[in-house]
Amino acid sequence: FGRFPSRRFAINQAWLELSLTAIDLLAWARTLLLDGELATAEPKKLRYRLLHAAARITRGARRLRLRIAATWPWRHELTAAFSRLVALPRPAT
Repeated sequence: FGRFPSRRFAINQAWLELSLTAIDLLAWARTLLLDGELATAEPKKLRYRLLHAAARITRGARRLRLRIAATWPWRHELTAAFSRLVALPRPAT
């Protein structure tokens, strides 16, 4: 947070809100979806191992599927996290 993207306050305010939301989402993802080494990993490691994965979420036969390359080194961690995400109960409306 040392450098803001603009000299205008409104732009910096929106950027800061989005950055804090992203940090919160990563913290919840580590808590709810990840285990082992990745549960305590820094955001840079999570970006490198999980968020930059060459994967695609597809839908078919009323199911969500994660299509990921068989050569991705952290595919098992990503598929386990996706399985935990799908197993979470949907929020009540």
